[in-house]
Amino acid sequence: MPVEPAIAAATVAEFAPSGALRVGINLGNPVIAQRDPGGGDPKGVGPALGRELAKRLGVSVQYVTYDTAGKVADAVKEGAWDVAFLAVDPARAVDIDFTAAYVHIEGTYLVRDDSPCRQAADLDREGMRIAVGLKTAYDLYLTRELKHAKLVRAPVGGASAGIPVFVEQKLEAAAGVRQALDFYAKDHPEVRVMTGAFQQIRQAMVTPKNKAAGLAYMKVFVEEMKASGMVVASLKASGMAEVSVAPPEK
Repeated sequence: MPVEPAIAAATVAEFAPSGALRVGINLGNPVIAQRDPGGGDPKGVGPALGRELAKRLGVSVQYVTYDTAGKVADAVKEGAWDVAFLAVDPARAVDIDFTAAYVHIEGTYLVRDDSPCRQAADLDREGMRIAVGLKTAYDLYLTRELKHAKLVRAPVGGASAGIPVFVEQKLEAAAGVRQALDFYAKDHPEVRVMTGAFQQIRQAMVTPKNKAAGLAYMKVFVEEMKASGMVVASLKASGMAEVSVAPPEK
């Protein structure tokens, strides 16, 4: 697999010091990645971007899978992956560098159908309890932003991890990724997903901190993948055609 002439050998070595590009994948976010029913490589826009980057670097790809975003973020301290896919958040920026977003995902609420809450802001009141997956992007965001409501964290992360807590503890809402909440709500008429959102989750490619050459190359790579239609095509192929591709970075 030849290395593209435009990519310096030092950059390739920075990206893939082991000789293979280890791509961290969060299988807990169905928008970004999905398990292969046949047991093969994961599917979705994240794995596709990782595979294309490895191809351009002239190295093989190895997927390192996790069931939550929090575990992906924590694994950077162990040097377990070379690139990964995470929501941009300042709490993660201590150890991780981000490209611009390649897709935007809505963080919203699941509530009971008879709930008086109609807008996201309605939930930030005294007495409101919101279930959320541990160390998810919306957990980090809501921890900073909510002034009155109480977060009740599930013991694990994941796009729909708050739903069992919401149901079992009879809470006022569950926070999560819209697609995961919609999937649950379609079979449960007693609940509904809010039409508005409390957060636009900016999903980016990431590297461990202080990989300057690799980060610079990856920022250009992400913009090319958006402009070429590759991100759109990967979303469509994985059944996520309704997800918004992020605009070009200015």
